[in-house]
Amino acid sequence: MILTEAADCLSDYISASPEETLRIGKKLAANLRPGSVVALRGGLGAGKTQLAKGIARGLGIRDEVTSPTYTIVSEYEGEIPLYHIDAYRLRGEDDFSAMGGEELIYGGGISIIEWSERIPGSIPEDAVVVEIEITGPRERKITISARGLPEIQ
Repeated sequence: MILTEAADCLSDYISASPEETLRIGKKLAANLRPGSVVALRGGLGAGKTQLAKGIARGLGIRDEVTSPTYTIVSEYEGEIPLYHIDAYRLRGEDDFSAMGGEELIYGGGISIIEWSERIPGSIPEDAVVVEIEITGPRERKITISARGLPEIQ
């Protein structure tokens, strides 16, 4: 992890491998609390699920975290429940609402939403927004921003 920028709630990282992306997720998890929402953005193969796996490990979840593309929501039990949501197949806010999305993100767990840009009106203003950009075969630029989130070391 390099290229850390200390700006108001903004941190940039360069991940050189999937393992490094996993470590960034674990460190991000240390800053999350019940009710936190992590909005993931990035193209196919960018590493959204890999980052979600790191967050889950950082929260002490030992279950294998997989992409919820076909199930839309995967729930993992830990000290704090984790809801891993994939909005890729949703047709917008109405689909998200119909599947009970608001109950998940405004409940007592932590929600990770892949393809969050498909449901922008459902993402809380205080969500942690993570943009992942493919910059090389294994390299990713990961930008994390949120209100009140301390810089991740």
